[in-house]
Amino acid sequence: MTIRDIMSKQNNLSKEDMKRIKNYLKSGFNETERKPFRGLVLLGVIWSVVAILGGISWYIGQQAGFL
Repeated sequence: MTIRDIMSKQNNLSKEDMKRIKNYLKSGFNETERKPFRGLVLLGVIWSVVAILGGISWYIGQQAGFL
């Protein structure tokens, strides 16, 4: 038995149910407007967090006498 056979047995919805599902998905009820993904901003935020944590760890190491 393949995955396709299992999926086809599970998808035994009536035509009315499929029509209701399609209408609901087309209604746009769950759609949200999203801003475009800005990877460079994310990279900047991650770099900033790493730099700040690195600075804190350097300061702690200097105060403890390891550096």
